[in-house]
Amino acid sequence: MKIAVVYNKSFDGVINRFGQSCPEKYGQKTIDRVAQALGGAGHEVAVVEGDKYLLGRLEEFMPPDGQGRPSGMVFNMAYGIQGECRYTHIPAMLELAGIPYTGSSPLGHALALDKVITKDLIRAANVPTPDYAVLSRPDHPVQRLRFPVVVKPRHESTSFGLKLVADPKDLPAAVEGIVEVYKQDALVEEYIDGREVCVGLLGNGEAQETLALVEQDFGDRPLRLVTHDDKYHKGPAEPEKICPAPLAPALAEQLRRISRETFRACHLRDYARVDLRIDSAGRPYVLEINSMASLGGGGSYVLAAARTGYDFAPLVNRILDVAHERYFGVPAPRISPQPPLDRRRLQATAASIP
Repeated sequence: MKIAVVYNKSFDGVINRFGQSCPEKYGQKTIDRVAQALGGAGHEVAVVEGDKYLLGRLEEFMPPDGQGRPSGMVFNMAYGIQGECRYTHIPAMLELAGIPYTGSSPLGHALALDKVITKDLIRAANVPTPDYAVLSRPDHPVQRLRFPVVVKPRHESTSFGLKLVADPKDLPAAVEGIVEVYKQDALVEEYIDGREVCVGLLGNGEAQETLALVEQDFGDRPLRLVTHDDKYHKGPAEPEKICPAPLAPALAEQLRRISRETFRACHLRDYARVDLRIDSAGRPYVLEINSMASLGGGGSYVLAAARTGYDFAPLVNRILDVAHERYFGVPAPRISPQPPLDRRRLQATAASIP
């Protein structure tokens, strides 16, 4: 089957530079590993930039069959280029063009990217989450929250802008920093002092799997939060990942259950990662859900999959099959082992599109 791996590397393929720039992108090594995993499983693979030329490139690489039906599929790794709800942009383009793809829909990504909407949805589903307030101004009063609190942008991911505030008098400066830098509201959330665990999910409906649970071990580090530097391996004392997390069976099953409920409440598809905290009394709280769980080699999702029995190539192909089954009821058909398409040809294709 023809598979286009769509990602963002260059941010030049737009009409105007306008709106908040996307701070995330996959590294080339991970993109290549995904393409190789798909090619090694018998798919014909192209690696395609997710920009304004995308649909023309896809139409050339995998035109419709004789009955106007899709002849290929997209493995979506595109975080977007700019603007709000950036994860939604490529899935929306693909739905407009009638091209099936892996991962969540524009609706699911939009809901998961808005941390406040996520919390409202999961609370409606009786999933526990820390109390919070949403502030658009630093002088907005907060009366009912217990300190310390965690302050972070409402719409960002990978811990951008995250800050722990212990003293109420320091809250206005933290909120002002979020509003000025990220041009969006600040989510102020009660800090849960305890263990941090993430749950990887794979699949849809009754066939959904929960991967091995991963705990972030902070050791003696004073700041017991996973920061942006930790996630990009830049921190001086990065937390150790323990997998499988040493949890009592009943608690582990509770985390799996509320993670699946979070996935459903946010209308996600195919795969995701849920981040939770467990307080000193053993009560779990969902912090957020990541609708595009990282496939980077050092990430918690890939580690959890490996401990569950999915090495990297089988994991990538399982994600593809899960999505293909969702659309067509069967796993993606294999052809024969194929190398990824040369990027130089793709670039030449892009240059030829008006």
